[in-house]
Formats: sequence, structure tokens, C-alpha cells
Amino acid sequence: MFSTINFKKWGSVFASGALALSLAACGGSGSSSAGSGDSKAAASYPEKPIVINAPSGAGGGLDTTARAVTKVLNDTGLTKQSMTVENKPGGGQAVGLADFINQDPKDPYRLFLPSAPLLINNLKKEGNSPYSYKDLTPLAQLTKDYGAIVVPVDSKYKDLKSLFADLKKNPGSLTLAGGSAPGSQDHLVAMLPAVKAGVDAAKIKYVSYDGGGEAMTALIGGNADVLATDISGTGEYLKAGKVRVLGVSSPERLKGTYADIPTYKEAGIDAEFTIWRGLFGPKEMPDYAVDYWNKTLADMTQTPEWKKVLETNGWEDGYKNSEDFVKFLDEQEKLIQEILESLNMQK
Repeated sequence: MFSTINFKKWGSVFASGALALSLAACGGSGSSSAGSGDSKAAASYPEKPIVINAPSGAGGGLDTTARAVTKVLNDTGLTKQSMTVENKPGGGQAVGLADFINQDPKDPYRLFLPSAPLLINNLKKEGNSPYSYKDLTPLAQLTKDYGAIVVPVDSKYKDLKSLFADLKKNPGSLTLAGGSAPGSQDHLVAMLPAVKAGVDAAKIKYVSYDGGGEAMTALIGGNADVLATDISGTGEYLKAGKVRVLGVSSPERLKGTYADIPTYKEAGIDAEFTIWRGLFGPKEMPDYAVDYWNKTLADMTQTPEWKKVLETNGWEDGYKNSEDFVKFLDEQEKLIQEILESLNMQK
């Protein structure tokens, strides 16, 4: 499932940060006065197969995204070299990240495709990663999804206001389920609006499951009162009349299946949460490779093939180029740190 998360910092949009970081500051190591070797490499790049490290098991959201990227790039001819996906699951993306970082930091033929736990695992008290996006070269944000707060269809709660009113009176009165560990993506989907609504979020009873599917089963089976998850994972249950979505973390109402679902903001909660997936290179990736992927990925997102991928998977186009992606990540890191502090879960 976490994630680019696009929060509001308790009342101010953070979808794009004010701090403009250079690509070099984020890890690009090339130079405008590159030598003849770099010039030759730039002219021929890419000239051998490319591997994308997906830090999840086969069939997971990151794996699906990575394989979609390789297929579209190959099918459209935007990349002539073959591309393969290497799965490195474990530790909520931490195993794959460590494996990627501990290889050649200048190798432009290795790419990494994580989501929001890239930041969370580095910031939370019980996080299991010493690394962050600053140990990589951000190339592009590709997709975005949104958080959703869900209840069984027969729940007494019809809106977020009534839910948070009860939680404000007694934070431990309800059981909240999610498909990730405390302090991780699903948990924060609910904690952000809860804090904004004046709830003592640290006292909310949160139960983590091994993925959104298991968490949804717990909700429908009566083992949880509320579910925090991604909105794209609720579609089939909404259509089957099994759940009610009280709110979605998007900046404005979504379309299609989700058109009738109010946003957090409509409930008077000034917060947003974007679940992102993006592509990164190694920390010292040469500038010529960064430039290549900037252009190639921008072109890919405009193809009918990529738009079909988004539609099929229920994803939204979240494309940001490398420079804008860096700004977004910088602001998101600050926001996640503040939320974890409110839960006493920060390092």
C-alpha cells in the first residue's frame, strides 16, 4: 500500500515546499564541465540493461508500479535497453533501501522505487532505517493515492465530525485498524486529522495488520471499528455495500466511485495526505543520467499507455520532476516529524 503523502502542516499546504534544493545537494554528482569520459557516457546512456529495485514482495503495490514503469517504457520505445524489476522485501522497505544504498553510489543503471515509508522509517523512534531520501537522488514522483477513514456500512458513524467527537471524549473507546505498523503510513492517515480535530491521538487504540487486505477483513468482520487505508483499496467494498468511507485526504473531491465522499477539509479538518510512489537513483548519480530520466519519465507520463496504467490500478497522476520532487520530500519530512512528535513516536 504509505506511500507520497501530501499533508497540510496543521493548516498550510505543504504539497510544494518553499525550500529549493539543487539536484547536486540531493546527490547528483555530475558537472556542467564534464570531462570527455562523461560526455561519451552521456551520449550513449543507457547502453546496458537497467534494474529497478522494488522494496516489496511480488504483487505488492511497489512491485506493480515498478513493473508498469518498465513495461510502458519498453512498449513505447522511450527506453531501448531492457529493464527488469528486482524485489527486495522486508522491514517496511528498509531492507531494499539498505541493499540499494550499499551498492555503487554512482551506478546510473540502478533505480529504486519506494513510497512514504522511506521517510517514516528514518524518523520514527522504532524505525529500522538509518537512511532517508537524502541518501538517494530523487528523479520523479509518479503516482498518488489518498488516505481514507472507513467504517462498516452499519456503523453509527455517518461523518468524520461525529467520529472525532466521540474520540475526543474517549480516545480509547474505538479500535482503529490499519495495514502498517504504528507510526507508519496507515496509522498517520488517521492520526493527522485526529490531531487536527483535537483528539489525544496517542491514546487511540490502533491495531496493525499485515497489509490493507487483512485490515479490511478485520473491519468487516467486526474486529475493528474504524479503518485507515488508501482510498483505491476501498472501491470493491464500496460497490458491494460493505463499507462507508467517512472522509478522504485529497485536496478536493475525487471522481467516479469516490465522488460522493467528502474530504477532510469539508469536515472542517484542515489536512491533506497524499500516498506517493516515486523513482530514485543512487546518491551520486551522474547529471547526464538525471537529465535523461527527467525527460524520459516526463514523456512516459504523457503516453496513452501510462494513462491506461493509472486508470486500471485506480491511481492518480502524481508526476513531479526531480526538482519539484525534492521540494515535496523536504516538506513532507518536516510534516511527518511533527506528527510523530505529537504521538511521542519520534526519534
